[in-house]
Amino acid sequence: MGIIKFILITLIIFYIIRFLLRLILPLFLQKAVNKMGHQFQQQQQQYRRQTQNKPEGSISIDYVPPTAKSGKTDKLGDFVDFEDLKEK
Repeated sequence: MGIIKFILITLIIFYIIRFLLRLILPLFLQKAVNKMGHQFQQQQQQYRRQTQNKPEGSISIDYVPPTAKSGKTDKLGDFVDFEDLKEK
């Protein structure tokens, strides 16, 4: 009798959770979609403002890669000059 009661309570809880998820999950998804849409609109507006402020033909550099550190050439090893020999 205890096993049947346990299975019955488990099934009832399962269906209640399933019913609540069908009601609540769409609300959360709609909220997330609206939030992403709002962020997209803000990014588009920011991009339009940046492109409208610049005169045509102007160049802007957003990223400058870091320069390589110049090390000592002594650590690189010995160098041999190359000579091109022609045979006669």
